[in-house]
Amino acid sequence: MLAVLRRIELPGGGDLVASDMVRALSLDEGRVRFVIEAPDAEAAGRMEPLRAVAERAVASLPGVESVSVILTAHGPAQQKPAPQQDAGQQSGGQEPPNLKIGRHPTPQQGPQRVAGVQRILAVASGKGGVGKSTVSTNLAVALAREGRKVGLLDADIYGPSIPRMMGVEGPVSAPDGKTIQPLHAHGVTVMSIGLMVDPDKAVVWRGPMLMGALQQMLGQVAWGELDVLIVDLPPGTGDVQLTLCQRTALTGAIVVSTPQDVALLDARKAIDMFATLKTPVLGMIENMSLFICPECGHEAHIFGHGGVRAEAEKIGAPLLGALPIDLETRLSGDEGVPVAAKEGPISEAWRRIARGLVSGGIA
Repeated sequence: MLAVLRRIELPGGGDLVASDMVRALSLDEGRVRFVIEAPDAEAAGRMEPLRAVAERAVASLPGVESVSVILTAHGPAQQKPAPQQDAGQQSGGQEPPNLKIGRHPTPQQGPQRVAGVQRILAVASGKGGVGKSTVSTNLAVALAREGRKVGLLDADIYGPSIPRMMGVEGPVSAPDGKTIQPLHAHGVTVMSIGLMVDPDKAVVWRGPMLMGALQQMLGQVAWGELDVLIVDLPPGTGDVQLTLCQRTALTGAIVVSTPQDVALLDARKAIDMFATLKTPVLGMIENMSLFICPECGHEAHIFGHGGVRAEAEKIGAPLLGALPIDLETRLSGDEGVPVAAKEGPISEAWRRIARGLVSGGIA
């Protein structure tokens, strides 16, 4: 495959491989994906015909069933000298963004708003396995069904599960070499690192690269006009949480926990983190609150009872809802159609939570 790409000559001399422009090349059961990384956005704009040639060349190889080639820019286009200005005047021009996945963060002055987004809600948990991503997806879909314009950002860089739960597949594209086009499902605009990298490959990045990826997915995605952007955070209190709270104008956070003491121990750490970073906790959701026997209707509090409500009262935040352990919720997440997109008692429970957020001005 590289031999074919070596035959594609660049306008200024050399070839794609020798010029080190081929990134993230993968072959999976006949599906080929790779990125052509131009030196800057201006060069990327001129290289679309070359991208098409590369795509056709690889598609002609035996055993190749499909090809996806994304053209991105390593750095901003060279800026033309600005005209001289009188004293006190400032240039309003901004450099175009850089689409190198997992790059280091760029400097900025204080928390930034995301263009077109009115509110940003972080969904967090102190530990994994409490259903935080399930809450994020179903909450996003329920809010969309209540008429809100909703975006969903999967910021769980190491374990992105939102694409599977929302039924979307990558890779995403950046036609202009500057702005990533998100995907859409169930009335929600969706973006995840899982749509930018091979879903079967581990993301092995240090903290600065995580921070850069998060900045990219917030600031270089065409989110459009949104009432609320839900950010599904990874478990714990690490680099991603710190970056989001310090660099983004968050409306607040929703903390998810199961009722048992072990989960609440870690949930308290997440709550303390948000307090330290001066991010308001807007409410808590108790997941896996109880199990209702499908045969006899008996209610069993497998993980305990009332712990999340007591914690919410302690910090002066509302308990936004309590969701049972439910087989349909699990099956729906696996099939890519969140249970909140369907009809039934569990879907209605999610819509009640969504209505509460809307009526309370949170979403």
